[in-house]
Amino acid sequence: MELTENQKMIRDLARTFAQDKIAPIAAEIDESGEFPEATVKEMGELGLLGLVVPEDEGGVGADMVSYALVVEELSKVCGSHGLTVAAHNSLGCWPIHAFGTPEQKRRFLAPGARGEYLLSFGLTEAGAGSDAAGIRTRAVREGDSWILDGGKVFMTNGGYADIITVMAVTDPTLGARGGIAAFIVETDWEGFSVAREEDKMGIRGTSTAELVFEELRVPHENVLGKVGEGFIPFMKALDVGRVTLGAACAGGAQKTLDSCVRWAKTREQFGKPIAHKQSIQWMIADTAAGLEALRSLVYRTVWMIDKGLEFSRLAAMCKLYGSEMMSRTIDLAVQIHGGLGVTRDFDVERGFRDARINEIFEGTSEIQRIVIASDIFREHGVRISP
Repeated sequence: MELTENQKMIRDLARTFAQDKIAPIAAEIDESGEFPEATVKEMGELGLLGLVVPEDEGGVGADMVSYALVVEELSKVCGSHGLTVAAHNSLGCWPIHAFGTPEQKRRFLAPGARGEYLLSFGLTEAGAGSDAAGIRTRAVREGDSWILDGGKVFMTNGGYADIITVMAVTDPTLGARGGIAAFIVETDWEGFSVAREEDKMGIRGTSTAELVFEELRVPHENVLGKVGEGFIPFMKALDVGRVTLGAACAGGAQKTLDSCVRWAKTREQFGKPIAHKQSIQWMIADTAAGLEALRSLVYRTVWMIDKGLEFSRLAAMCKLYGSEMMSRTIDLAVQIHGGLGVTRDFDVERGFRDARINEIFEGTSEIQRIVIASDIFREHGVRISP
């Protein structure tokens, strides 16, 4: 795929920022587990938090190819920064862009695109992860408002977000298709609280929070889309997020491959660099082939999004193949680096911890396989369920 000049410019902007501003602090935020507010603010000022938002709605108006390039470049240096940008754009901005009213876009989307607000999307609960339709957070109509009670867990950006789109049950008798609505919540409202920040194994520079809603009053004009149809923006947002997660995995895999090649050239055993060992060559070759396959899949899919074509099945493939390929790649990298690969002297140790979550969040590998198989069987007139 040949990039346009504008796509190259956006990619180079992200690459330069990642090398100059993120690389020096990547190990530090991993060690401390602190959210990098300063660099996130700078990314907002550069427009990286408004990539998927059209210019007339306050954003950059970049195409999806450019967005994927940015996530890939950031993730080459720091998985935490790549994830923060992806969650804000895909799960935070995109649903409001796609389903929001003009007033909602003015109040919430435009400031988010400018980096003045950090955005998030709340679905997962203690009893509803893979079974997204099993959420229990309730929303009860009271005049011109809705009263939310419940909570969310594992919320990316949740502890620092200014605006969160929250999924809640409006009619338990109707189920997911008719009984769920999406509500735009401002986190400074009474009744909203952050119960805890998770102390994670990897992606430690991201905010992953448990949130609580206690008689939280939401104005009716903050309903995103139609009451009862909240599952629609959720599913569409996940599709976009799954593609960009594939791009993030491509960035992480490229960084890992580069590290392995450098180490194989310099590390000597039995009188010569290990690059001369066939076992190492095969590991490098398998990694490079997998990376090329992933990039082809991701950039074909974002091209389809830009063309307005259906992409849900390919989005699930991006997530499934990307996360599992990244796990294989980083596992081989630790093996190539030997004992040093499990020490914090080398980035592969951090990469190993960062990579594991990719097979779990935004739909586990098992769920992606169900999504893919269901779509294939649907084409042949067979409807299957989990």
